[in-house]
Amino acid sequence: MVVAGNASASEELMKHHSKITPPKPGQDARLDQSVLSRIAALKAMSVKELKTEWERLLGSAAPNNSRAFLEARIAYRLQELTYGGPDHETRRMLDLLADEVEGVSRRKNQIADPRNPVAGTRLIREWNGVEHTITVLKDGFEWQGRKYKSLSGIAREITGVRWNGYRFFGLQVRPREV
Repeated sequence: MVVAGNASASEELMKHHSKITPPKPGQDARLDQSVLSRIAALKAMSVKELKTEWERLLGSAAPNNSRAFLEARIAYRLQELTYGGPDHETRRMLDLLADEVEGVSRRKNQIADPRNPVAGTRLIREWNGVEHTITVLKDGFEWQGRKYKSLSGIAREITGVRWNGYRFFGLQVRPREV
């Protein structure tokens, strides 16, 4: 089944995939419409057709028969091929997070948040009349002789409620991307 009814839409998507700097959504209305049409066409496909589309776009057998999963992943792949995937830094961060979750270190770099002060810096915060001193470590934070992975964990220990640790300690919070 040809999605969106013509081969030119597919050719246009692949043409944009080969560009060094892919367009962003909203920059080319015709391209956006082509992507949206292809994604909408997924709803009309059978699971068997979705699996065939998966193989064509991802180059491997579909991992399961879940319609929702196949539609979502194929839609993501269509957008990725058209507009580009995650940048290098995002992919690196995801790889490092996966290593952390799996408990193995395949990569030499550690996740470093640009908001973190230099190791050895002391953060001082007063809460309910008590002064708390936190030391920034290379791979976390130290407070009252205990090591923490995040400032949020320390802020929660101090206050008893969830806080954004960077905000609690007066460090700049990352601006949200538009």
